[in-house]
Amino acid sequence: MTFKQTVQQTVKRTTVKQPVNQTINQPVQPLKQYEGYRSFQHLTPGKHYKPYQLPGTERYQSTYDLKLTESEERIFDTLLKYYPIVSLRDHGFIVPKNPDDIIPYCRQLHTAYDYEGLARSGMDVIFENFMDGISLITSQNGLKWNDVILTLGIRYCDIAKQDTVYIAHTYQDLLKAKQSNRIAILPSLEAASILENEVDRVDVLYGLGIRCMGITYNDANTLGSGLTEPHDGGLTKFGRKVVERMNQLGMVIDISHCGDRTSLDVIEASEAPVMITHAGARGVWNSPRMKPDDVLQKCAEKGGVIGVCAAPNTTLSAKNPNDHNLESVMEHVEYLIDLVGIDHVGLGPDTFFGDHVALQNEFDAMLSLHDSHGNHEYESFPYVTGLENPTEAMNNMIKWLIKKNYKVLDIEKIIGGNALRVLEGILV
Repeated sequence: MTFKQTVQQTVKRTTVKQPVNQTINQPVQPLKQYEGYRSFQHLTPGKHYKPYQLPGTERYQSTYDLKLTESEERIFDTLLKYYPIVSLRDHGFIVPKNPDDIIPYCRQLHTAYDYEGLARSGMDVIFENFMDGISLITSQNGLKWNDVILTLGIRYCDIAKQDTVYIAHTYQDLLKAKQSNRIAILPSLEAASILENEVDRVDVLYGLGIRCMGITYNDANTLGSGLTEPHDGGLTKFGRKVVERMNQLGMVIDISHCGDRTSLDVIEASEAPVMITHAGARGVWNSPRMKPDDVLQKCAEKGGVIGVCAAPNTTLSAKNPNDHNLESVMEHVEYLIDLVGIDHVGLGPDTFFGDHVALQNEFDAMLSLHDSHGNHEYESFPYVTGLENPTEAMNNMIKWLIKKNYKVLDIEKIIGGNALRVLEGILV
């Protein structure tokens, strides 16, 4: 079944509720099926795991009320109701309310996942890495094999107890999300550092449901150089073996955190299109975390898709460096449309619930986060206005495109159609 055929069938069968107009600090009602489940409610806090205070309903706050006209609202309703919405990177993770609790919280298995918050977002498909980069269950520095396997197992257990999200393994699994009024989670990993020098671990991860994996994080590993390395040696011999194996299995290759030379080497080595799931354009904001034009163009030429990120202090704009908001993020979207064409642009906001910057600060040194943001002199922003969490991020990006008079079919490509096209050719 093609994507267009699926949309046509979905138009006839979908029962998604109409979206509620969102106002500042007033959450919308769940758009997806949600029966009230809270993470690990089958266990007893204090007996089976240590509970930490979590933010309350304020974690759903709306930081920007993007008003639509009546006709624009009808377009917005149509898109949410009939067209698959794909986030190339978002999270159900909830950050503890007290910043001092973040590290000990991440050292236990039982970190909370916000099913209600995701249900409020209206998203159909989410590339979700379950925060594998900050899982510290057995190690001091994260990105270790045992930590990732334990994190996957405990999260899958929790997911099995509820009905809002489900684990997707194939392209057809993704298409069921809109039809069933649920959310398809495509299990992903931030980086392949956990492979060490064992290529067969790629097969093990595939067997455990992983369908997308980054080659590196900010620092180098056995596969190649991360984007903070002063000298980018490119894709290693072992890295080429991993790329080949991922192609053979049908696993999406992500180069969001790779260095420039390594990114180009991966694109060239891969037989399948490569994704940049959550990044931006260096032509808009000059930092290592953003991708230069040649990498973006090569990615598109190979048939890939670039998802625009909205994590705080990442996709800023040189035109207005003193603010990080919806406008600066969408400037990256429009830059990419002009550079590589609308068929290769997607959205990967990379949001979660709670204080994003507090978490960045706690893991700054460990994950080279400050280095990835470059040497710009600007005040750190507590959140991206209009894109603070999954409940408002994708909705506001869609509304922005509507207000800019993009055609419905072009918006459909950006919010999910482009990603699904690539996934149809890779996932088996």
